[in-house]
Amino acid sequence: MAIHPNWNQPLPEWLSLQQAAALYGVSVDTLRRRIEAGRLPASRFGERLIRVRSEDLDRLFRPIPTGLTFTRRRA
Repeated sequence: MAIHPNWNQPLPEWLSLQQAAALYGVSVDTLRRRIEAGRLPASRFGERLIRVRSEDLDRLFRPIPTGLTFTRRRA
């Protein structure tokens, strides 16, 4: 289960597009484009409600590795 870094508590399993956009700092339109492209799985609850799983969002928005193992080249 995903844990939001600022809340120190688990995220709900399913999020609305508005909730997901706010958490990840992206627009709802960006999420819709990822869903349409097949990069973000989503489920429809009823006719209008679209939900995404928090673990799928974690896979989509993965962290960029940092250069903590930086080594200097000597001249």
